[in-house]
Amino acid sequence: MANLQKVAFYTLGCKLNFSETSTIARSFKNEGFQKVEFSEKADIYVINTCSVTENADKRFKSIVKQAQKVNEDAFVIAIGCYAQLKPEELADVNGVDLVLGATEKFKITDYLNDLTKQEFAEIHSCEIADADFYESAYSFGDRTRAFLKVQDGCDYKCTYCTIPLARGISRSDNLQNVLNNASEIAAKGIQEIVLTGVNIGDYGKGEFGDKKHEHTFLDLVKALDEVEGINRLRISSIEPNLLENETIDFVAQSNSFVPHFHIPLQSGSNEILKAMRRRYLRELYVEKVSQIKRVMPNACIGVDVIVGFPGETNERFLETYNFLNELDISYLHVFAYSERENTLAAEMEDVVPLSVRKKRSKMLRGLSAKKRRAFYESQLGTSHTVLFEGENKQGYIHGFTENYVKVKTPWNPELINTLHQIKLDKIDEDGIVRFTYNELEIAN
Repeated sequence: MANLQKVAFYTLGCKLNFSETSTIARSFKNEGFQKVEFSEKADIYVINTCSVTENADKRFKSIVKQAQKVNEDAFVIAIGCYAQLKPEELADVNGVDLVLGATEKFKITDYLNDLTKQEFAEIHSCEIADADFYESAYSFGDRTRAFLKVQDGCDYKCTYCTIPLARGISRSDNLQNVLNNASEIAAKGIQEIVLTGVNIGDYGKGEFGDKKHEHTFLDLVKALDEVEGINRLRISSIEPNLLENETIDFVAQSNSFVPHFHIPLQSGSNEILKAMRRRYLRELYVEKVSQIKRVMPNACIGVDVIVGFPGETNERFLETYNFLNELDISYLHVFAYSERENTLAAEMEDVVPLSVRKKRSKMLRGLSAKKRRAFYESQLGTSHTVLFEGENKQGYIHGFTENYVKVKTPWNPELINTLHQIKLDKIDEDGIVRFTYNELEIAN
């Protein structure tokens, strides 16, 4: 193993996957490996997979081919949700040497004693019931912001979702460990931390190995707000039924939490929500959006929507479209429903044709563009703090305000990972806001 010095990583899917990839990469570094870009020649390529949609599954093969083009003799390892759900399927992909499931992925370096490529891939995949312990993770070094994992798994039984089968029961990091990780991230000079997990509003369950809630998500938020050195804390996706009004009110007056929420809706039809086995109805969603806007008028609110779920008639789709059109939200993440094995939805009748799913997706993406434009326009003339990213995109550096307005200015590497006070001036032809500095001094 000492002779194999270079390892590269590719991450598919969610922020949680990015946090875990980064942590796994650090374990390689501790074993003496050098991390390189995925496009570079490496001795080992690790692909962290996702299985939320069919497209994520299909991308895996092309990523393996991409690695083989760079080094056909490299050792290729598949980890993540797809590796847990369908290990044999991944093992059959040409070029794959090792497949690790939900618990095994965190012990990846234990499987590297023999990196000789074999005719058949080796599989180490647990029964998902064995994924009942918690592994901490956070991302560092890949982006301006860090993704801090606080929770894993899910006890919900949504009829379309395979995540409980891929990640196991709901369980949480203990509060002190989360605070320690947050302090470590802050000490590295990271300006923003994004809280991530499968169902972060369920935080506290399984914190000490049982189902009791020793702490709540609100306890977590309040404790993190006291950690020194963190300029921004951002809540990632949180279920509407778990977003308490007390949490919303606290964010509105907190030291570090920003006015940005991403709240899955999935459908604006109560009948579809019931068929999905979601734990709320549209009326509760309206209440949450209204409460956020009441205490944070400039807050950005993102929404997840699934179109083409079985039984989604034209009337029910229009119910969703009109519901979202009238709601004071900022953007949408639109997903066309895709059948997943071992889910109840895959056996349902009244299947929506793929062509209809695509048409409805396009309609909602158009609505999302309209909503984002309207939200950006509502922020023109106001002052905000922007955190600049680290990538040069066609001569511009981009960044996000605390309420998630995307801005750009001519490339200047000195701006990377810095906070600046700005005034939003106008929206560019590509839908990104230009600005002027209120002050050239760094905001923090």
